[in-house]
Amino acid sequence: MNKERMLAFSDGVIAIIITIMVLELKPPRGVTWVDLAPLIPGFLSYVLSFLYVAIYWNNHHHLLQTSRHVNGLILWANTHLLFWLSLIPFATAWTGENHLARVPTTLYGIALLMPALAYYLLQLAILRTEGTNSTLARAIGKDIKGKISPVLYLVAIAIALVNPWISMLIYTAVALMWFIPDRRIENIISQEWR
Repeated sequence: MNKERMLAFSDGVIAIIITIMVLELKPPRGVTWVDLAPLIPGFLSYVLSFLYVAIYWNNHHHLLQTSRHVNGLILWANTHLLFWLSLIPFATAWTGENHLARVPTTLYGIALLMPALAYYLLQLAILRTEGTNSTLARAIGKDIKGKISPVLYLVAIAIALVNPWISMLIYTAVALMWFIPDRRIENIISQEWR
């Protein structure tokens, strides 16, 4: 099966996710700069979530470049990832509207943890389909960032019940860790194309 249709569907879903998130940003009732102040927590939650969705879109694109074709297992694993990504706007809105309250910040962490696990399952589906000597297998290697991220999410989720601000710092640190471009897949693909 050709992977282009799955990529197009995934791009569309991710675009809708971003659109839903921005629609949750409501303008203030007043007309002064001071009236914007209460919106800052919601805006910061949006920025972080936008960054996460953009990181997933970028990495998803690279991940699928390693696959020659897709099968039912990959399609379902991809749909699983998209499901969890689609819950990020809800968690973002709840966290932002409640100024980093404990339970919304905990749910926000869960909304970040689950796509990370789903992305890992998508990687496994591609590895199972493409084989242990595939481009992806050679590219991901030990996948240190992929293994550290869920652990950091779990730590942040536990801390959110005590101090949501520390949790948000951890969520931000994980995003920044992934924002730094991961060239593993690009390097392997460029070597193969030479």
